[in-house]
Amino acid sequence: MTTQADTPTPIPTAVGTAVTRTARPVPADVLDELRRADDAGRPPVPVTDEEGGAPLRCCLRRSEPGESIVLVSYAPLRRWAAATGADPGPYDEQGPVFVHARECAGPAGEELPFTGARRVVRRYSAAGHILGGRLVEDPGGFGAAFAEAFADPEVSLVHVRAVEYGCFLYEVRRG
Repeated sequence: MTTQADTPTPIPTAVGTAVTRTARPVPADVLDELRRADDAGRPPVPVTDEEGGAPLRCCLRRSEPGESIVLVSYAPLRRWAAATGADPGPYDEQGPVFVHARECAGPAGEELPFTGARRVVRRYSAAGHILGGRLVEDPGGFGAAFAEAFADPEVSLVHVRAVEYGCFLYEVRRG
């Protein structure tokens, strides 16, 4: 059952710009790796999600009752840094994320997912260092948070994270 709080939110475009921001799921090639061994080196253990509602980072939606999912350890900044040559140093972290146990179709739309609760938009430099963040308390606040983040030329990407657990939800990049 989808409630208003779970309804995806379109990303407002900053006034006077033609920039849109896209929520990026965990990439398919990374998902393939995580389904064999997660970023902590552990093999995943598939479970049937009897209740549904887990925030899936592969398709950026909540799980449906009865779907097979896995909880894996994921290091999003480490993987981004390896591709860009950045060295996040102590800012490198890994944490738990839910994904489908098997390949899925990925996101179905371009709406901003997981906006029904307070979130943190955390900013990172090209070196992989945290440059600050902003608490977003309502679905309408994401556009302003992204506009603020990317108005700073030092910001290369942002992570949207859950406040209650600090978990990575998805990434938004500059450009």
